[in-house]
Amino acid sequence: MPRSYASTVVDAPADTVWNHIRDFNGLPQWHPGLVVKSHIEGGKSGDQVGGIRNFELADGTGIREVLTAHSDTERSYTYAFCEPPFPVVNYLATIRVVPVTDGDRSFVEWWTTFDCELAELEHWTDFFASQVFKGGLDVVRDHFAQ
Repeated sequence: MPRSYASTVVDAPADTVWNHIRDFNGLPQWHPGLVVKSHIEGGKSGDQVGGIRNFELADGTGIREVLTAHSDTERSYTYAFCEPPFPVVNYLATIRVVPVTDGDRSFVEWWTTFDCELAELEHWTDFFASQVFKGGLDVVRDHFAQ
């Protein structure tokens, strides 16, 4: 199963960074270059497992994802595509914030596993890692660098 991965170190405490990204519905606030609008279907909250995030990318692509796990203790959440907007299946992604004890910083990592056609493996692995995850983590890192 392919895996896409990105990480960064943020110059802010883990709880502060987690509070910034913990809302499953918060992508337009902390990843605004990619996501232009989002809502949680059915009146659930952005930290309620089973909630479905319905959002739109800047290019107009609509995506629905379901929150499968959320932990303030672990500072992480995991989600899956409801109906993949891309030719991938079994997509399961996690974002996590852990403390870096040297300097009270944070290590933020975001990854996914998925399946796709072998001919598309390199494309989708790079797409998720560099365009989605790295792009979002760069914005988070830069937000706290100000």
